[in-house]
Amino acid sequence: MADYDVIVIGAGPGGYVCAIRCAQLGLKTACVEGRATLGGTCLNVGCIPSKALLHATELLHESEVNFAKMGLVGAAPKVDVAAMQAYKQSVVDNNTKGIEFLFKKNKIDWLKGWASIPAPGKVSVDGTEHGARNIVIASGSEASSLPGVTIDEKTVVTSTGALELTSIPKRLVVIGAGVIGLEMGSVYARLGAEVTVVEFLEEITPGMDVEICKALRKTLGKQGFNFVLGAAVQGVAAGKGGPVVTYKLRKDDSVQEIAADVVLVATGRRPFTDGLGLEALGLAVTERGQIRTDAHWRTNVPGIYAIGDAIAGPMLAHKAEDEGVAVAETIAGQHGHVNYGVIPGVIYTTPEVASVGQTEEQLKAAGHDYKVGKFPFMGNARAKAYFLGDGFVKILADKATDRVLGAHIIGPAAGDMIHEICVAMEFGASAEDVARTCHAHPTFSEAVREAALACGGGAIHA
Repeated sequence: MADYDVIVIGAGPGGYVCAIRCAQLGLKTACVEGRATLGGTCLNVGCIPSKALLHATELLHESEVNFAKMGLVGAAPKVDVAAMQAYKQSVVDNNTKGIEFLFKKNKIDWLKGWASIPAPGKVSVDGTEHGARNIVIASGSEASSLPGVTIDEKTVVTSTGALELTSIPKRLVVIGAGVIGLEMGSVYARLGAEVTVVEFLEEITPGMDVEICKALRKTLGKQGFNFVLGAAVQGVAAGKGGPVVTYKLRKDDSVQEIAADVVLVATGRRPFTDGLGLEALGLAVTERGQIRTDAHWRTNVPGIYAIGDAIAGPMLAHKAEDEGVAVAETIAGQHGHVNYGVIPGVIYTTPEVASVGQTEEQLKAAGHDYKVGKFPFMGNARAKAYFLGDGFVKILADKATDRVLGAHIIGPAAGDMIHEICVAMEFGASAEDVARTCHAHPTFSEAVREAALACGGGAIHA
């Protein structure tokens, strides 16, 4: 008889959530994790510590720029990098301990070590073999690099190293204008670094609504960001004063150099499946190293499932969590489901950016007959009171049915406000449904209602 009904490999957002849901459904569950703490990349060296640093530096910016405008007179605080790092670590520690508590509460065994799958139904953890009727691979991802770029996590760093810097670099070069690069760039720009972002494509945050991309780039430019777009990085070499980034401009093939104190390589992530023994198992993977799964997250090997960053789709913690719950319910004989059309994405810059559903470019490419409702935060009373009037809400709806097809927000609390549209889309709501829902005043969320009104008869305050 198997030792467990389910063994989950990886205790990141997808893995630990899957394990908890399995236990809630009465399945004897274990979770394998080789880190000293639970929570995976997101909690230990990703989503959570970066938000702590973003929060700290946002408050610093407020003290330097806006306090005097509100009659709060006095010197801005000095930055103690070591104390800030300690605050960040305390946030991480509190959360990892919380997951340990949840494992104990739900009677989940934490198998400490690194896993391999010697055969279907068997998981080896640092040489000790365990049986499982079902195995869920939730092994997450790792930072990817570029040819000619060697990571040392000191002067040439991934997001992991960027979160651990013990001093503020005077010059930070970020390779890649995606979410991670812009968020970490924001942290160090507010701390006084000169930030230059080098991006291969012609616009930042590829894949997002282009109008939002342009607005974000303009706003970050005002905050001191320098952008070099359409640039292919050739390599990073050691210079006298620090690393030197060499890149080729795609428009004319000219080769340029830029010196830095620290280079952050933020060129995306790739599935982390090293040591699992997938090839020996005959488990199918894509050319990008993603584990192939069917619509129910089953691999081609019976009894083995995969979720999260290890499979296709956006590498987002909440996508992995949804898949973890769905797989647990599938294993328990229920009908797990994930609506991939309603997975929000958020960039935690200032202003925040959030989106869900289709972009205007996708609708145009598909020949979809749609309408646009927009409302600027300069028309929102609370946003103006908070000096957060930059940005807007943009709602896309079907022209014939008024059904909401997508929404894109750049502005205060965008990452929280987007969920109103997520719920609306999940229930097939129209823009008018959102517009006719009473919104409290004064709130940032009124801008969402006004954008929905703009899809119809027109916004009130525009």
